[in-house]
Amino acid sequence: MSLPLSGTRVLDLTNVIAGPLASYLLALMGAEVIKVEVPGVGDLSRKMGADPAMGRQQMGASFLAFNAGKKSITLNLKSERGKQIFRTLCADADVVLENFRPGAMQRLGLGAAALRALNPRLIYCAVSGFGQTGPLAQRASYDQIIQGYCGLMALTGEPDTAPVKAGLVVCDTTAAITAAFAIAAALVKRNATGEGEFIDVSMLDCALASMTSWVISNYLNAGYAARPIGNHSQTSAPSGTFRTGDGPLNIVNNEQKQFQATCDALGLAELKTDPRFAERDDRMKHQAALQAILEARLAEAGATLWEQRLADAGVPVGPVLAVPQVAEHAQLRERGQLQTVHVPTLDRDVQVVGLGFQLGGKPVPIALPPPALGEHTDEMLRGLGCSDEEIEELRSGGVI
Repeated sequence: MSLPLSGTRVLDLTNVIAGPLASYLLALMGAEVIKVEVPGVGDLSRKMGADPAMGRQQMGASFLAFNAGKKSITLNLKSERGKQIFRTLCADADVVLENFRPGAMQRLGLGAAALRALNPRLIYCAVSGFGQTGPLAQRASYDQIIQGYCGLMALTGEPDTAPVKAGLVVCDTTAAITAAFAIAAALVKRNATGEGEFIDVSMLDCALASMTSWVISNYLNAGYAARPIGNHSQTSAPSGTFRTGDGPLNIVNNEQKQFQATCDALGLAELKTDPRFAERDDRMKHQAALQAILEARLAEAGATLWEQRLADAGVPVGPVLAVPQVAEHAQLRERGQLQTVHVPTLDRDVQVVGLGFQLGGKPVPIALPPPALGEHTDEMLRGLGCSDEEIEELRSGGVI
């Protein structure tokens, strides 16, 4: 399969989630991603995950998630020889991706301006918690810190339980997708103009732009400050998680016809003419009363029966699945979203999640397993003209 980013070389200096996920998306789209890691240490996620034995082999379950399809070299960027090798790699690279604290690469003499002076076509993307400028730029940051800053935690949970963090790293993930999109866009621009780009990705900016944009707009433009309302919608009713006879069920009514179809499917046609529930604004005002009526009916049968009945009526509806259930779901399996690769270091097959889309009606195959630490160092150095003797000298000197 011909992939959109084939022939693109990415030097990836990132760790943990936001950066590695961004470069993982680029790798799956065909880019040659060279993961540049600290000798003997590597990406912190190599030691992370639910299986300590895998972590001791520097192939932790967390590392496996976002690093298939990449190559790994080890390089000490604090040494002059290591910097020289990196600059040589940059001269032939298309993208440099890093997620250090702002200023760290400049202090090494490897900042965007210095590297783009060597290679004007280079696209340099820096991912950080708050961006390269502003009063918070130098703050250390992780996903939960940004969840707190962007307003997500304050809106998550019931009124008496908020703030609650989301159950996954949504801010890291949003920043990763944004970075990959920005890099792809910069590559398109460069193909037209011949000029590289400096991309400054802020996790906080991404969170505001992508996750809470309706919430922010409602405040800025309508004066409405959103509040935590648990599993129910800020903008429509009945929309949320409802109790059935044997478990929760998600039902969403964004349109009038969906509300009417819900009433008919549940045998509650009289609600369609109840003045309390006539229109969207009426239903929002009487949300609690409407929920009580619906849950009284839903309690008469189980979630599976109601899901089928509502789906047949054209109502957006679905179960609340645990991770083991969704991992085995036929929908994911049929679309090839979960793929199996063999990891020689572990001497076993592992499963990794692919791209969230297909090309040509097929899932994009994963070409390489997650790499062992430094697995491709010798290969890359030989490509730069280094002899085996020089490589051994670099290794014994702690450069690689």
